[in-house]
Amino acid sequence: MSEVMLEVRNLVKEFGVGRHTTRVLDDVNLTVHRGETVGLVGESGSGKSTTARCALRLIEPTSGSVRFEGAEVLDFNRRKLKEYRSQVQMVFQDPYSSLDPRMYVEEIVAEGIRIHRPGMKRDAIRDEVVELLELVGLRPEHLERRPAAFSGGQRQRIGIARALAVKPRLLVCDEPVASLDVSIQAQILNLFADLRKRLGLTMLFIAHDLATVRHLCDHIVVMQSGQVRESGTREQVYGAPADPYTIALMEAVPEPDPIAARKHSADRRAAARAVADNGVSA
Repeated sequence: MSEVMLEVRNLVKEFGVGRHTTRVLDDVNLTVHRGETVGLVGESGSGKSTTARCALRLIEPTSGSVRFEGAEVLDFNRRKLKEYRSQVQMVFQDPYSSLDPRMYVEEIVAEGIRIHRPGMKRDAIRDEVVELLELVGLRPEHLERRPAAFSGGQRQRIGIARALAVKPRLLVCDEPVASLDVSIQAQILNLFADLRKRLGLTMLFIAHDLATVRHLCDHIVVMQSGQVRESGTREQVYGAPADPYTIALMEAVPEPDPIAARKHSADRRAAARAVADNGVSA
């Protein structure tokens, strides 16, 4: 097993004050190893994005621990937090609202480079931005256009290039295809798979359905109502899901053959019963 890059332990997040607090994360545990892609899956409101934002300290957790390569992130001062955020970058869900409409593509992608590598010369930054655009499937002439000139899929590619610009060690992808047309989603998922292979990326990939992460992730964590319901390898979760909620998510994935769908459903439930009978926990 490769070394642990990100480790979340007993994470709790509450919103509100006093008797009017709502617990949105309840004792969440999550581990991401170097070189691994972990899928964090659950329906809307399950706590997936809140978990990621707490891990990046975009919001502060109520209690718990977040460790990055052994260091406690919740203890970081401002300087250490800036360094941490250069190593952990996020690709956001909505490519329409996450890009500043007033900025040119060159400025958007170069912003992180200028912040985290302030001594870099302008021509070198431009050359690197061109390389990043080509890496995500865009062209050099796109440098001098604003986000409004691009489709949703192209805007998400810009967002990915921006995240990669600071050479992060961990990429957190917060439902990056959820706002895209179905015809474009597969292209972006294939791009992530290609980037992982070419750059050796470690990723935490958030999605609301199991179909999205099936061919991309090594390990799956299933959340519901702020709690982890199941965690296991891709083969374990898809082959023998142990939790009824995981089974329900699996059955929500459409299959073109209704006979095969019924057989797969029966197989999953039989596997779950076998796991329960053997006393194996998720």
